[in-house]
Amino acid sequence: MTRRTTAAAHRGRPGSPVDAEHRYDLLREMLRIRRFEERCVELYSAGEIRGFVHLCIGEEAVSVGVHQALTSEDAVVTTYREHGHALARGVPMAAVLAEMLGRVTGCSRGRGGSMHLFDAGRRFYGGHGIVAGGIPVAGGLALADLMRGRPDLTCCFFGDGAVAEGEFHETANLAALWDLPLLMICENNLYAMGTPLAREHAQTDLAARAASYGLVAWAVDGMDVLAVERAARRAARAVREGGGPYFLELRTYRYRAHSMYDPDLYRDKAEIERWKQRDPITLLTERMRADDGFDDTALDLVEKDVAEELEHAEAGAREGGLEPPEDLLRFVRSPAEETP
Repeated sequence: MTRRTTAAAHRGRPGSPVDAEHRYDLLREMLRIRRFEERCVELYSAGEIRGFVHLCIGEEAVSVGVHQALTSEDAVVTTYREHGHALARGVPMAAVLAEMLGRVTGCSRGRGGSMHLFDAGRRFYGGHGIVAGGIPVAGGLALADLMRGRPDLTCCFFGDGAVAEGEFHETANLAALWDLPLLMICENNLYAMGTPLAREHAQTDLAARAASYGLVAWAVDGMDVLAVERAARRAARAVREGGGPYFLELRTYRYRAHSMYDPDLYRDKAEIERWKQRDPITLLTERMRADDGFDDTALDLVEKDVAEELEHAEAGAREGGLEPPEDLLRFVRSPAEETP
């Protein structure tokens, strides 16, 4: 098969069956992310987390659903709204929270904070604070894997605002031109910071814009974790089989403001409440109640399990110390530059 294929060649269902146990795992992962970020709100409000914090509450189906299609050898590049992606990738919760608290035991040694979570061992390459800044990095990783003959793909997450940036268009063009093994995931939550989609894009069908570069692209209900998983598996399989780059526009919504500093005055509160009617955790829970005999007792057990993990992670994160002042130039200059 050539690297360039059409979407019609990949319309089969993904290989992994969706059963009750799998749905349970998806629910637990989304609850882990939701409860983790709620705890981050508490810690930020108490002054223990400093700097910028961007929450993905409401968007959990995106990170959890897409990661079902990825292997441990694939590379992942994200935006500054990446707590959920890091947790879904398998970065330990204690390491993520330690990073948020600025501890040396954090996944970035406490130097990156909320916006710059990295774990090279898991091929999780951040956490980029510049809008669209991670997209060309992802293109480079995909090109490197292709040139080395690795069978892996690079998955790049970015927001709708990034599609208006030059880095997106340059990378999309080269990815299609070179048939890169790149899975581009647009988290379209309708707002680039405080700018509504229609005020930043003349063409609001972002999948159509991506398709204009020759990428196979389509839109997906980003509030339905099962729909996200199906689409991600289909796209990832096509990329691995030589289909070139794919683009998924996951239509989702964040309930919280752009960041903890944002007063959130640019949208109607009624709009937020309408989207909450399609909460990804609630949607999956209702599906499980109907199909799997899931009940309140089972939900309470999941919540208890997640709460225990979170308490243990916070305790572990607090045990980490701050980086000593004498290490401030470490990783900044090369040893050859240091004076004896």
